[in-house]
Amino acid sequence: QVQLVESGGGLVQVGDSLRLSCAASGHTFSDYTMGWFRQASGTEREFAAAISWSGGHTVYADSVKGRFTISRDNAKNTVYLQMNSLTPEDTAVYYCSASNQRPIYLGSIYNYPNIYDYWGQGTQVTVSS
Repeated sequence: QVQLVESGGGLVQVGDSLRLSCAASGHTFSDYTMGWFRQASGTEREFAAAISWSGGHTVYADSVKGRFTISRDNAKNTVYLQMNSLTPEDTAVYYCSASNQRPIYLGSIYNYPNIYDYWGQGTQVTVSS
């Protein structure tokens, strides 16, 4: 069992940057593939990014590719999501997730919430125009 706590959300302007953090506790952090999802009001939860247990492989949704960067620090039990060039379309609650699966290479299955076993409570990101 792992507990996940997100932080770093807030209200920003178009073009600004934010870095989200997700602190994990309760189990060996490097045992997990980590993901970030987001959910805008009235929509389904959608994939943003994922990172393999070692940090050696990352995947991104097309909507954030080139603007967002996922990273992890296994020594600090933390995964990050650096978000640049934010737009109002990025407004959502951002959720951190952990999967018990531990592949070296992340296939497309990691774009879907069902593969993840644990979820944080989410942090709100609002981008104002």
